[in-house]
Amino acid sequence: MAESLGRVALVLHAHLPFVRHPEHPDALEEGWLHEAMAECYIPLLARLERLAEEGVPFRLSFTLTPTLAAMLRDPLLQDRFTRRLELMRELAGREEVRARNQPALHRLARFHGERLAEVDRLYRERYHRDLIAPLARLQEAGHVEVLASAATHGYLPLMDVVPQAVEAQVAVGVQAYQELFGRPPRGFWLPECAFHPGHDRILRRHGVEYTIVDAHGLLFGRPRPVHAVYEPAVTGAGLAVFGRDWESSKQVWSATEGYPGDPVYRDFYRDVGWDLDWEYVRPYLRAGVRGATGFKYHRITGPTPMKELYDPDAGRERARVHAGNFVFNRAKQVEYLAGGMDRPPVVVSPYDAELFGHWWFEGPDFLEDVLRFMAGNPSVHTTTPAQHLDGLDGLALVEPTLSSWGYKGYNEVWLEGSNDWIYRHLHKAAERMVELADRFPHAGGLERRALNQAARELLLAQASDWAFIMKTGTMVEYARRRVVEHLERFLALHQDLVQGAVDPHRLALLEERDNLFPFLDYSVYASRREAAEPTISRSPASA
Repeated sequence: MAESLGRVALVLHAHLPFVRHPEHPDALEEGWLHEAMAECYIPLLARLERLAEEGVPFRLSFTLTPTLAAMLRDPLLQDRFTRRLELMRELAGREEVRARNQPALHRLARFHGERLAEVDRLYRERYHRDLIAPLARLQEAGHVEVLASAATHGYLPLMDVVPQAVEAQVAVGVQAYQELFGRPPRGFWLPECAFHPGHDRILRRHGVEYTIVDAHGLLFGRPRPVHAVYEPAVTGAGLAVFGRDWESSKQVWSATEGYPGDPVYRDFYRDVGWDLDWEYVRPYLRAGVRGATGFKYHRITGPTPMKELYDPDAGRERARVHAGNFVFNRAKQVEYLAGGMDRPPVVVSPYDAELFGHWWFEGPDFLEDVLRFMAGNPSVHTTTPAQHLDGLDGLALVEPTLSSWGYKGYNEVWLEGSNDWIYRHLHKAAERMVELADRFPHAGGLERRALNQAARELLLAQASDWAFIMKTGTMVEYARRRVVEHLERFLALHQDLVQGAVDPHRLALLEERDNLFPFLDYSVYASRREAAEPTISRSPASA
């Protein structure tokens, strides 16, 4: 590939909280995983593999959180996903019969049925129910770089009260990555792009080379970066830091200016699960509760409830037009930036992966076209943060400031009136976990299993998703229950360990229910400190 004026690093952050309920045959919240697999992960993988097979030169970064990876590899959840696909294909057949006298609606029902059949075929026959293996192959081929992330997506700035809690989230996340891919990660996705001064030292202790922060985290750093967010900086601990580009983010994310709000695109909210007769749709609803089925026949149309029928061909063509516009804008952006820099600028564009296909149905087509168009553009090419670092001979020193990509850019989403009550309990539990790790440095047998499970329950309670859900008001009771249940399990195990009387039956039940991270070693919470890793070099002028 010829040298370009600049580069774009597209980063898709794939994450879901750990939701696994063997005690419920049809848990409502397990639908989050099913929807993301059918509408986002499988379609994205298929398109990336197609590009690779056609020889299109492209680079893309993924973050795969440990909780999501654990669910994708879980046999129970795999079985439930295949059963869900079977049920949805049954609904597709019934929908074709129901709409047989309405040609436009019948075409849409058939479109949904064909799409589900393709997802089913890919999952069973091509991927053999393992979505991590194709991602690993794409990484081995040099098309994709996968970043590590925190164990359970804990919001790290608000865990800094107990430093070992942050250390454990990072250490377990890095180890989970190594277990999956057989190599150490170069990059680490901070949950919610949330950086806290000093956490760079923790990342470096675990061999991480770089991370990504929101724009203001770098722009308000000390000293101010000369080239804003368009080249990485390095902290005093030796961690390279990339800054998020606001312009490319707004074009995709913005509810008012972003591409996904185009009236031609499929409407996310209109669904037969809401529109059709209760007795007809009831067999296809999760837990017998009215909700989405994935059968959405209308386009956005406009701001009113009146919606016109969706046209898949028109939606596909609009995605192609928007992809061309995105690439044109990035080319003009790097042409402008390159005029004032002595090295190629890099535009870092991170997005939630679930936007592409789930929230924005045409998103996977848009992304495929962006990668195709950039491959043929002389001004701008795709890269990954690691690949971009490899081409640099020195980085300017900047100490980023506290920041996140949440509302208002700091901690407000995860610490406010609806969720502030959780933190005193989380901090106390973390302190007790450190005490346990120090008290039992060489535990074995049943005692060791209980210590590992206590660490597991604490990590699950710390997931940032629960505070986020409480703030947004979507599944509040579920989020509250998850925090309380994990803390109660932790406290029960703590009491057993302190009293020297671990209940083997209860422990086995907890190990089966919350079964992620089989490699977990509770001693990650011990209060010892380790020496920092060697630092990344920086230019003498910046020192």
